[in-house]
Amino acid sequence: MRQWQELFHEKRYSFTDIQSPDFVQVAKGYGIKGNSIKIREELKGALEEMLSHPKSYLLEVAVRMEDNVFPMVPQGKGVSEIVLCKEDM
Repeated sequence: MRQWQELFHEKRYSFTDIQSPDFVQVAKGYGIKGNSIKIREELKGALEEMLSHPKSYLLEVAVRMEDNVFPMVPQGKGVSEIVLCKEDM
């Protein structure tokens, strides 16, 4: 939501505090192995672990609130109009 407000609504932010569940524990409840990382330097090792796992695996990657996440589909657009990076806007 914050990313859309920044990119499409001239940074007119309305505050939404999202409280997410512990997704790794939810996955565990379904018998799925998982990991959560918050430090960028841990990403490569975590991806390697996930990709080498023979079954389903959940990798939760936390990003700073100010970081935008791409690719994204802009509001009101179709999947064929996906934006790969901020420069594509």
